[in-house]
Amino acid sequence: MKLEAGTYVQLEVEKEIEPNGYYLTNGSENVLLHYSEIEGEIQIGDCIEVFLFHDTHDRLASTMKRPLISLGELALLEVADVHPRMGCFLEMGLGRQLLLPIRELPEEEELRPVVGDHVFVVLEQDKQGRMLAKLAGEREFEPYVFAAPTTWKNQWFDARVYKTLKMGTFVIVDGGVLGFGAIGMIHSSERTKKLRIGEVAKVRVIFVREDGRVNLSLRLSKEKGRDEDATILLQFLKERPNGAMPYSDKTPPDIILHKFNMSKAAFKRALGKLMKEDLIRQEENWTYLKEQQMKDN
Repeated sequence: MKLEAGTYVQLEVEKEIEPNGYYLTNGSENVLLHYSEIEGEIQIGDCIEVFLFHDTHDRLASTMKRPLISLGELALLEVADVHPRMGCFLEMGLGRQLLLPIRELPEEEELRPVVGDHVFVVLEQDKQGRMLAKLAGEREFEPYVFAAPTTWKNQWFDARVYKTLKMGTFVIVDGGVLGFGAIGMIHSSERTKKLRIGEVAKVRVIFVREDGRVNLSLRLSKEKGRDEDATILLQFLKERPNGAMPYSDKTPPDIILHKFNMSKAAFKRALGKLMKEDLIRQEENWTYLKEQQMKDN
């Protein structure tokens, strides 16, 4: 049996070498168990379970301590440090840190985890057999996630980001007492800000799919969102010269999103509410405050 970093093995205590510790063996290979890595008492001839890792000198070593993750396992680990060229260093519970390589992270820096975030990772090995973290994805989550119930629709939950793409952000929605959680996606049109990997956001379930995954939004429901958006537009107009803005229901969606951080549909709902309340008027491609609103302002 080959000794591999990241695994638990049963080894025999072969001999003690002061001032280092004990050498353990599987019959063909030896590995050091440093005094500082011992828990409880051991004697020559004992068969003990240890976890294998590489020490600071890149030598295979062992510990009786229990890490937060082992080879092939999924775990949620805290970001202890960030290096701009190497990646993130994760706390794995052994007094040493696990590297999440820069190649695993988004090119855009603001989408990368920061110190204190927790990220879902799987423990793997590099070509030299050293431990490395890899961001977990749908395949790794499959044994743990559950199908979201239809009663989740329009409810708010905490969700942790595990993948971020231009078209959408993928998250694990906290399952609470139901279990691990459900897989969800926040479409780019439903984001109100960029979300980084490891970030926890408040999300609203807008659709429960047949496969149990959920479509999510950072926005309020249409009715609540319409009122909030209408307030934003009204205030914007009041602060504009002559109470006018060069935006209307004919303005392209990308301009609306960039200027007001709302979808074209939400923008039109807010304008419709203000027009119904007789607070604004539209002329060509401009929107104006009604004269009474100008006087009140």
